[in-house]
Amino acid sequence: MFLSTAILVLQEILEAALLVSVLLVLSRQLTRTSEQNLRISLSWLPVAIGAGLVGSWMYAYFFPEISQWFDYVGLEITNAAIQGVILLALMIFCFMFTSVNCLHRTHRLGQLTPVLMAVMVSLGIVREVSEIILYLNGVLANPTNVTPTVLGASLAAGIGVSSGIVLYFLLLSLSVAWSYRLSMLLLALFAGNLASQIVILLTQADWIPYSRELWDSSAFIPEFTITGQLLYALVGYEANPSLIQVVCYCCSAMIIVVSPLFLHAWRKATGGSANV
Repeated sequence: MFLSTAILVLQEILEAALLVSVLLVLSRQLTRTSEQNLRISLSWLPVAIGAGLVGSWMYAYFFPEISQWFDYVGLEITNAAIQGVILLALMIFCFMFTSVNCLHRTHRLGQLTPVLMAVMVSLGIVREVSEIILYLNGVLANPTNVTPTVLGASLAAGIGVSSGIVLYFLLLSLSVAWSYRLSMLLLALFAGNLASQIVILLTQADWIPYSRELWDSSAFIPEFTITGQLLYALVGYEANPSLIQVVCYCCSAMIIVVSPLFLHAWRKATGGSANV
């Protein structure tokens, strides 16, 4: 029980923690590299965390009703919709920065950017933390599970949050250009991961047909290990992905790669300045 709890909670915490870290780094670097005095307030973070936690509790509370939607595949469809909104917000975020700037537009970017970041983080927390709440409600019903479950969840939460903090300071320790570039690369991989998860959920709901598996790497790196969960959070690692998953992963990642923000990071973020 201790190990299964630790792995499940780690899986849910890592993805949200690493997303928060990357967005915080981008908030700082976009402000530092902007030639138009772009200012991104960090007030979005506590708002996003609070909204996400409240939303997680509500989602878990109404879980029985939600699961009956769409002929009893409501959970899969709702989770896929949440992931889809996060992916859409991420794409809007990456495409709204162009080389054409003016004071009025810069002011609007400074207002819209925190909103999009808050949407991504709050919905990510709803998706991940609600899973933890539902799991804990089930296993803690048995008194013998309380101690190992609490210890496993606490350890996993500590590892997940610590990983996010380490990533944040690691990215900030790099030069401005490489911090900016690696953050955008991680966002591209995150977009691919979101698309892959959407495919899995819609396949489970029979809204997307099953397709053959392209490979099986579980013998080398099992998914349900700390290494597997770290790779899952960072690059969306799947031991046995289907053809549709891989196609959607690559397409979503490439959309971020060709976005103006990504191109600015790799082509113009030199010497600590970029035109955003």
